[in-house]
Formats: sequence, C-alpha cells, structure tokens
Amino acid sequence: MSERNLDMKVRHLVASWPEDAPRGSVTAFCRKHKVSRAWFYKIKAAASAQGPMKAMEMRSTKPRTSPAQVTPRMVELVLDTRETLKRMGHDYGPLSVAAKLRRQGLEPPSRATLARIFTRAGVVVPEPRKKPRSAYQRFVYPEPNGCWQIDSTEWLLAGNTKVAIFQLIDDHSRLALASLVATGETSEAAIRVVSAAIARHGVPQKFLSDNGAALNPTRRGRTGALVEYLKSHGVEPITGKPYKPTTQGKNERFHQTLHRYLNQQPPAHTMAELQAYVDEFDRYYNTEREHQSLPPGTTPQEAWYATAKATPPEPPNPEITVPATRRSVQRRVGKNGSVAVIGMHFGMGKDHVGATVHVLYDEATIMFFDGRGTEIITHPRPPIGTNYVGNNKPRGFMANQTSTKC
Repeated sequence: MSERNLDMKVRHLVASWPEDAPRGSVTAFCRKHKVSRAWFYKIKAAASAQGPMKAMEMRSTKPRTSPAQVTPRMVELVLDTRETLKRMGHDYGPLSVAAKLRRQGLEPPSRATLARIFTRAGVVVPEPRKKPRSAYQRFVYPEPNGCWQIDSTEWLLAGNTKVAIFQLIDDHSRLALASLVATGETSEAAIRVVSAAIARHGVPQKFLSDNGAALNPTRRGRTGALVEYLKSHGVEPITGKPYKPTTQGKNERFHQTLHRYLNQQPPAHTMAELQAYVDEFDRYYNTEREHQSLPPGTTPQEAWYATAKATPPEPPNPEITVPATRRSVQRRVGKNGSVAVIGMHFGMGKDHVGATVHVLYDEATIMFFDGRGTEIITHPRPPIGTNYVGNNKPRGFMANQTSTKC
C-alpha cells in the first residue's frame, strides 16, 4: 500500500507514538505496516510541531511549482496556429502545429501536450480508435528516383465541369515531382506530367501506377502509350495488384491532403486557375510541411536533397528496340476512318471516326492509342513515299462478311 493512501488508523498510531517506546519498536512497526522509517519520523515530527490532528490530515501531492507548465500565452498561440492551418486547408493536428511553430523559430510543447490542449479547448472531434501504425507493413525505396508513383483524382470546377488532377510523387522523399490539371485521365495528359517531372528531376528507375487504361493496362493483356514512353527511357513500369488500392496508398493520402486544401480555396472557374491552386499547394507541401513519414522536422524537399539520387536507368539499345528519341502527337480520326501523320494516312477503322488518337513514332515504329491509352494498332514505320497504310482489316462490305472456308 502506498504511504500516501495509508489507513487513518496507522497515521493515528504514529501521531500518538509514546516517547518511552522500547528500542526497536519503530523498526518493527514500519516492517509490520510496510512503511519507511523516514515517513514514520516525518509524521511524528509533524505531530510534535502541529499537533496529532494536523499530522493525520491527507495533504495534496501537487508540487508547489510547475516550471514545465505551458503558459497561457503559448496555449493561445497553439490554438491560433491550429485554426490558421485549418482555415488555409492544411493539416492541423498536433504534429502539424508543432512543425509550424518550429519553422517560426519557436519551441513548441510536445505532441501529447498539444493533444491535451486541443482536447481541453474542445476543438478535437472524437474518432474511433484507429489501427496503430505499427500494424502496417511499410515500404520505401532507399534513394530518390528509385521509384515514382502516379495517380489522378477528380475535381469539379465552379461550373460543375469535371476535370482530373494528376499527381506524381517520389516514393523515397514524398516530393511532389509534378502535378497537372487535365480534361480527363488520358495517356496524353499522363505523358505530359511525367515528361515535365523528368525534365526537372531526372529519370527514375521504376514507375508505379494503378491498372487504369490511361496509365498501365499491361495486366489486361494490352500495352499503353505511357508504358511505351517509359520503356523508351529505360524505366521499369510496375503496377499494384488489382483491387488492392493500399499499394498506391501514398498517392491516396496525397489526394486527401490536396482535397482538404482545395476545399478551403475559392472555387476555380478555369483549369488554369485550378492549376495555380495546385502549384501553390505543391510549393507548400514540398518546402514547408514537415512530412510525418520522414525523419522528425523534415520536409519532402529536404529529404530529396539529403540522399544521393538513384542511378538513372540505361535507355534500350537502339539497334534492338525503340530508340529514346520518340515523338508524340495527337490526331483526330477523319470521316473516312483514317488519320494523317508524318505525311501519310493510316487507317484506324470506322469505330474511331471523330475520336482523338495519340500517336507515338520514331525511326522504327509508329503506334496509335485511343483516348484511354489503349493500343489501337502498331506498324513498322513505312518507307518514304507511302501514301496509305491500312489497319489490316478488310475494307467496305467485306469487313462484315463471314468466311466460307472450312
């Protein structure tokens, strides 16, 4: 039993202890009631100085001073900082508030203390207990440019026009490499954002995406424009397992952070206006927001420069496969089912009339993809002087005829 919670009878026995008690009785008493000799003589001295009744009172264990107690001014500051971050659309939990104060040159309270301040102020919404982080199997590439991840998320402009926002991040540092607002999730837009990131940061070794037709339809038994573009740079395209979005969990969390920010901004009326919002978000995310998956106090940009980049992959041998100098254009399929490119006409078929196709070509091959990034047809590059290249299907009424051969 703790000495602070002893039975009042024990305190009474000590307070009324006789002065002529035999030698050794104090030691025996302390052993019997499991108290220390120091406590015994402390209570006895109080009884002699203040009287037995005062010595028997239970005194508060609260310390006389609390040097580490958070000042009212600091409490007001952390609450104001939390509200400011929330109003701006940024993360505003204890770790985010602490990071913001550190960036301002202040020494913030601990995460637990900030959480208690928020709870006492009534600004925290209670949530069910979440799965602990230790329960997840976390993976991270050891170097910048070891692997990039791409995904897109939908957003509505002020006039309810639906657009797609492509976000590309580095797996190691969580750096936002490039972002792009596009009319939809197309391979053309994906190639634009990837090429912009390569121009800024170099070529990654691997490239992770989902199995969407515009990104990587390999698991569907088809190739895609983005896949071919990456391979031309020596990059290894990889995908997550179907129906397993946790593989792209870093992108999904990145979308959540972006959505929170955009919800606090005035509605964007144009794609250019929305792109300006996204660019400002990327700047804050990379340079000011300390990322909780990184070492304490580290932003994605600081993590990017803290470690040497991974060795860039070697482009494929031009004598064996497609050279890296591949060009990309878009064409609309005419009424006759063909498109004109490199001075020649290529048949796509009546099913594609009016559609926009994405064309990748070099000195060896020319490839055509639909708006979702699915391959339509691939040809060896025809010799100069060729006027028309068909789609290897019968033309006219013969296209719908059934063979009579046995």
